[in-house]
Amino acid sequence: MKKFCTWSMVVLAVVGLAATALADANYKGSTTVLPIAQLLSEALAPSIVFSVQGGGSGTGIAAIIDGTTDIAGSSRFMKLEEFEKAVANGVVPYIWEVAIDALSIVVHPSNPVGQITYEDLRRVYLGEVTNWRELGGLDREIVVVSRDTSSGTYGTFKDLVLENKEATPRALFQASNGAVASTVASTPGAIGYVGLGYLQPSLKTVALAKTAAGPFVMPSVETAISFEYALARPLFFITNGYPTGEIAEIVKYVLSDEGQWLVVDAGFAPIRPLPGM
Repeated sequence: MKKFCTWSMVVLAVVGLAATALADANYKGSTTVLPIAQLLSEALAPSIVFSVQGGGSGTGIAAIIDGTTDIAGSSRFMKLEEFEKAVANGVVPYIWEVAIDALSIVVHPSNPVGQITYEDLRRVYLGEVTNWRELGGLDREIVVVSRDTSSGTYGTFKDLVLENKEATPRALFQASNGAVASTVASTPGAIGYVGLGYLQPSLKTVALAKTAAGPFVMPSVETAISFEYALARPLFFITNGYPTGEIAEIVKYVLSDEGQWLVVDAGFAPIRPLPGM
């Protein structure tokens, strides 16, 4: 997962961001990144009116390309075809890593299974394993819950876990992290995956290992920062060009120590260790 840290297009510098007269700004995109944007909106009010809206990474990227949002949120890197479309539209995407997430595997709290390997997780989502008994659990059908195929979270899961294959058509595809969480919480046989900020007492988090020999690692802020957790991934803001005005203020703030503590408050990991952590 350390390969995510080497994206040459990711811009982390904040020195020199311009601050001019402030006006309204808006965010559209990833539901994983949405809680961070919501906390930013609250923290910056009333100086900056920052409206936020979900819809998924693909929706946000499409909006930055058509000029209908100031900041796109994405839980994946832009695709080559998206870059090409942006350039054709006169858009120059600047990509800012704002947080680190741990794509967390969750089951219903009544499920005795507490750990799973990459291979077993892949087999479950490809529909090759259909009963929890095969994984050391109860004799109960596995209900596969997934993000919808247009989401950045699904794209990451497909790439890292499914080896670019599609999830079983038997899966219950959901439009947001919140919908995945509520479906798993209310379905005893369910398994799903959500962003770190969506973990809650009504879900049981499962430890993950690349092989049966382990180590099995739980998703957390610490294992996300270190990328010890195998499904750690960066989260992004995308702007059209190097930002100015209120958009620059928003980006500068989220990358500051104060803004990174908001990332922690939202349940995610900061992009660097913070003073006092």
